[in-house]
Amino acid sequence: MRVKIRKGDTVEIISGSRKDKGKRGEVIKVSPDSSRAVVQGINFQKKHQSQVQTRGRTINPGIIEFEGSIHISNIMLVCPKCKQPTRVGLHRDEDGVQRMCKKCEALFD
Repeated sequence: MRVKIRKGDTVEIISGSRKDKGKRGEVIKVSPDSSRAVVQGINFQKKHQSQVQTRGRTINPGIIEFEGSIHISNIMLVCPKCKQPTRVGLHRDEDGVQRMCKKCEALFD
């Protein structure tokens, strides 16, 4: 199935952990084959990194925080016109296919 969320879109978390539900952020990365997206400032995870030396470079040890991926069904696109989370429709015209807000019918692209 085609993913209707793209890199750079503003999304709202509609489901998931208590700490992240209701927050908004910008999409950093979309992985359509696994139906997951990485949202800026959402779903922080910690990784304990040991010191590793590869190709003459040394990676410092410590605890690294990074944004984890979240399933696309748990996020909803925010309309730039009405500022509300909305479902996305497709509008076909002579220019091609464009994404459309289902509430106010504004075009995203």
